[in-house]
Amino acid sequence: QLQLVASGGGLVQPGGSLRLSCAVSGFGLDTFAIGWFRQAPGKEPEGVLCINTTGGMVILAGSVKGRFTISRDEAKNTVYLQMNSLRPEDTGKYYCAESYIVCSAALDDFHDWGQGTKVTVSS
Repeated sequence: QLQLVASGGGLVQPGGSLRLSCAVSGFGLDTFAIGWFRQAPGKEPEGVLCINTTGGMVILAGSVKGRFTISRDEAKNTVYLQMNSLRPEDTGKYYCAESYIVCSAALDDFHDWGQGTKVTVSS
């Protein structure tokens, strides 16, 4: 019933920007916290940013502070990840998922992972 679909990934040069979208169906954005996660090649997934049920942003990865922003459009039932000043180390597959509790860095707290969308930062 609950489904989250991430999209918007692609190839971008270092210093560039990219906006990812997470289309949500089956529930309203004021019901669950939505988190963005990423998995770099050869590494385990890590939390990036999370937005709580009241629209507050929680930073899960310190390396994105000042560069990434999470937001939501309740009318479109969509959560966005705006990525600026991208670095090669930001390369990876990005996922969005929901949590029935407040934002957490623990992957096990999140559910309904989709296929993700690949982001490659390279010249």
